[in-house]
Amino acid sequence: MTQAEKTVRYEVLEGNIARITLDRPAVRNAQNRRMTYDLNDAFTKAAFDDDVKVIVLAGDGPHFSSGHDLRDREPYEMKPIGISGGMGRPGAEGHMAFEEEVYLNMCRRWQQLPKPTIAQVHGKTIAGGLMLMWVCDLIVAADDAVFSDPTVDFGVNGVEWFAHPWELGIRKAKEMLFTGEPVTAQQAYNLGMINHVVPRAELAEFTHTLAAKIAKRPSFSLKLAKLSCNQALDAQGFWTAQQAAFNLQHLGHSSMREQHLAQRLKEARETKSEGKP
Repeated sequence: MTQAEKTVRYEVLEGNIARITLDRPAVRNAQNRRMTYDLNDAFTKAAFDDDVKVIVLAGDGPHFSSGHDLRDREPYEMKPIGISGGMGRPGAEGHMAFEEEVYLNMCRRWQQLPKPTIAQVHGKTIAGGLMLMWVCDLIVAADDAVFSDPTVDFGVNGVEWFAHPWELGIRKAKEMLFTGEPVTAQQAYNLGMINHVVPRAELAEFTHTLAAKIAKRPSFSLKLAKLSCNQALDAQGFWTAQQAAFNLQHLGHSSMREQHLAQRLKEARETKSEGKP
């Protein structure tokens, strides 16, 4: 892979810490398919490195992530890691299978990593960027960080990893989705969505110090503590609700595709009636 194609950076820091950095700053770390699989490779590498005890996820450039790259047209041969067959099928079947593989089940895989993960976020985190942040166990945010999910404007119920009610509480989750307005770092801290708010200049150092503190503890008991917390979420219905929300999202996608098709047909009829070539 060439330097131009690289979408993430991976390094192991002092103190048994792996640092993964989203590396598409020119497009504000928008996630194309290549980034998704590069990120999965990096997470997997850290998971299987017995010397790594904590994983930090950060973003290069002015913002953590602007979400999905809607202009992703780069030829890329995907090598699926899940079993969501049918990605080549037409219509909703193919669309749903693709997003199960690339978004929903990929995020579930990352959430279930056996080691503590910390998201180090700054600037804007929009829609699909929330997924990358929310799969992490802890979140440290710069004081300039803001978080938003404007996807209701696109005809769906929210981003594919639908953790909003757990992360923000039901009232604020509804407000974020209904209005599309951002939540500030301080608001997110008050709601319990993030663990710490620190000055932007201190973000990397603070996150590393926190990771190093965690890394001094026994790896197996850290794994067990994480499993216990994740299992508590699932006992509350977290994973079942995720899958239900994902299914509803694809109802929204199908509705929007029908509306776009109807609009194109209408425009074609109008053009024909006006005698335009």
